[in-house]
Amino acid sequence: MRFKGTRLLLTGLLVCAGSASAQESASAFPSKVVTIVVPVATGGANDQEARVYATKMSATMGKAFVLDYKPGAGSTIGTGYVAKAAPDGYTLLAISPNFTVLPLLYKNVSFDPLKDFAPVSQMSQRTTVLLVSPGFAAKSIAEYLSYARNNPGKINFGTAGAGSGTHLAGAWLHSASSTSVTFVHYKGIGPAMLDLITGRVDATAAILAPSMPQIKSGKVRAIAIMNAERSKLQPDLPTVAEQGLAGYNWATWLGFVAPAATPAAIVNKLSENFARVVKLPDVIATLEAEGSLLVGNTPAQFRQILVTDAAIWRKVVQDNGIELTE
Repeated sequence: MRFKGTRLLLTGLLVCAGSASAQESASAFPSKVVTIVVPVATGGANDQEARVYATKMSATMGKAFVLDYKPGAGSTIGTGYVAKAAPDGYTLLAISPNFTVLPLLYKNVSFDPLKDFAPVSQMSQRTTVLLVSPGFAAKSIAEYLSYARNNPGKINFGTAGAGSGTHLAGAWLHSASSTSVTFVHYKGIGPAMLDLITGRVDATAAILAPSMPQIKSGKVRAIAIMNAERSKLQPDLPTVAEQGLAGYNWATWLGFVAPAATPAAIVNKLSENFARVVKLPDVIATLEAEGSLLVGNTPAQFRQILVTDAAIWRKVVQDNGIELTE
C-alpha cells in the first residue's frame, strides 16, 4: 500500500509539473519567430490586411511575425501545410470564408477545417456589394431577381473564379431565390470587373471599398449590400435581406487559425493580443477607411462562426452541384 501511495503521489507531482511547464511555456511564448502562412498569392485584400497585423503583432509580442506565401490549388496547399505543422503556436494560417468549404470543392483534400485547426480570432469583416453593368435594367434586388426568374440563365454573372467567394455568394443568392444565371469564371475579380464595366457580363459580387471609384463614376451600379448590415460607405444602399431575401448575409473576412493540438493557453494568448492589435487607433483608421468592420473575437466565438459558415456553404455547394477537381 505504501508503494501504491508513493506512486500516486509521484503521478500527482508529475501532472502538476506538466501543468506548470505548460503554463511557463505559454507565459514565455513567443520565444522565436511566428510564421503566418498566407495560402493565396500576394497583392489581395487578405494579404494586405495580414501584413498590418503581422507588423503590429511583432511590436506587441516582442518577436517577429512574418508572412509565408504558399498559394495554389484554391488555397489547399497552404492550408494543408499548416494542418500538419507543429502545434506549438509558431505556425498560423490566415483564412477567409472559403476555408470551411475547401473539402467540398476539391478532391483529395487531406484536412478537415473544423477538426484539424484551432480557431484563434476573426479579425475583420469586409462589406460586399452586388453590382450590375450600367446598361442592365435592374435597379434593385426585386427587379434583378424578377428578371432572372423570367429569363433563366440569361444573366451572365462574373466571378473571381470557380469556387471563389464571389461564385459561392452568387450561387447562394440565386438558389435561395429559385432563380438561375450563367456563371462566367475569371482569374480574379479584376478581369470580371473590367467585363462588367464594358457590359460583357451583367452582374458580379465584390468587396465594396475597392469598387467605390467605379460606383461613383457610374461605370457600374450597386443594387444591394450583401452583408447583414448597411455600410457607412453607402448608407442609403439597402441590404439583400432588407430587399426581401431574409437571412442572406455574405461578408468576406480575415481570421487566423493554428494546428488543432496547439495548447489552449497559447491559442488564448495569441487571440488576446490579436484583439489588442485590432483596437489600435491607427489599425482602426486604416481598415475602417477601407470599409472593414473590426472584430477581434475569441477562439470560441470564431469557432461558432466557422461551424455556421460550414453548414451554409455545404448547402450552397450541394444545392448547386459545385465541385472542382484541382
